[in-house]
Amino acid sequence: MAGIIVKPRARILQGHDWVFHSEILKVYGNPEEGSVVAIKDGKDKMLGSGIFNSKSQIVARRFSRGRDILDRDFFEKRLRRAISLRERRHANSQFHRLVWSESDGLPGLIVDRYDDVMVLQTLALGMDIHKGVIAEILSSLPGIRAVIERNDTGARLAEGLPQQAGVLLGQTDGRVTLVNDGCRYEVDLLSGHKTGYYLDQMENHRSVAAYAKDRKVLDCFSNQGAFALACMRNGATSALALESSADCVEKIRENAKLNEVAVSVEEGDVFDYLPNAGRRGLEFDLVILDPPSFTKAKGSTHAALRGYRELHLRAAKLLSKNGILATFSCSHHIGAQDFLETVRAGLNDARRSAHLVESLLQPADHPVLLAMPETEYLKGFIFEMVG
Repeated sequence: MAGIIVKPRARILQGHDWVFHSEILKVYGNPEEGSVVAIKDGKDKMLGSGIFNSKSQIVARRFSRGRDILDRDFFEKRLRRAISLRERRHANSQFHRLVWSESDGLPGLIVDRYDDVMVLQTLALGMDIHKGVIAEILSSLPGIRAVIERNDTGARLAEGLPQQAGVLLGQTDGRVTLVNDGCRYEVDLLSGHKTGYYLDQMENHRSVAAYAKDRKVLDCFSNQGAFALACMRNGATSALALESSADCVEKIRENAKLNEVAVSVEEGDVFDYLPNAGRRGLEFDLVILDPPSFTKAKGSTHAALRGYRELHLRAAKLLSKNGILATFSCSHHIGAQDFLETVRAGLNDARRSAHLVESLLQPADHPVLLAMPETEYLKGFIFEMVG
């Protein structure tokens, strides 16, 4: 087996599953792109097996601590293990993330289940090579009628992979109706954002909505309006969904009509809206911030943290006395503690005392998402603004 030898301070020696280009001491055996390589330290100790791609900054992604190969038997075993894990954690049986990359020992593979349709993303070359086999295994699961690929994400560019989306196996127009805590959403799996819906936020829609009764709600970066809809169904007096995408604005209106609730919708940039609303003297009892990632690169984390601080400062100024702020980050280069400290700083800039009421996500215990170091995962907190 071809392989790589890592430098003494490579992160894989501390448990990380990625080997970066700058951490390689030697490549031997002329490995093919996307093939399996042995990963060793300078003393010839075996660290595991990984997927090789010299064109990526992540040259090797470890998928096993021993010698292993990527074949049908391997994928069947890992997929069965992922299914068993979701069952033990009582994930929603119809809508959930079935595979989450390194967390399930399948680096670069995402699989979301939407009732009888599976949606996969192969974000690493080695996984992309085997997507046909993976799709066949998924389509053979009970109740599955189609498998879709949503490989139109920018993350594939770093692996030298093309952008593509479509039905791999079976027949479907990509449209499904998702039901979460009584709220219904029409989801387009072939053109919606990411795999069609933010399945990782389903439980948080419920958690935030628990604070919504008799409150005036502002849902920023609303996407398809899930937080706003959940809040209205839980007794909010009003909800304004703010979204910059015209397509999403129309989708929010459709979802509000589908659920027979009154949600106000405004198309616009959150960073523009918040200060303008402050100048107009608008107030809200519950503000929800669920923005897209502020950084895709480790080198820009300081700028991202400044952005988060400014965002929370502006949002806090719109909160009524004893108002509630629910906030999330999916910037995987920013850890939970840094995010929390930055949020607090922004709230303190608004000259209020911020008391942490509840941490929404403890990644290791979350029933669907399993967080790994350096892997994108949600960080979420609820604050009550006192005074």
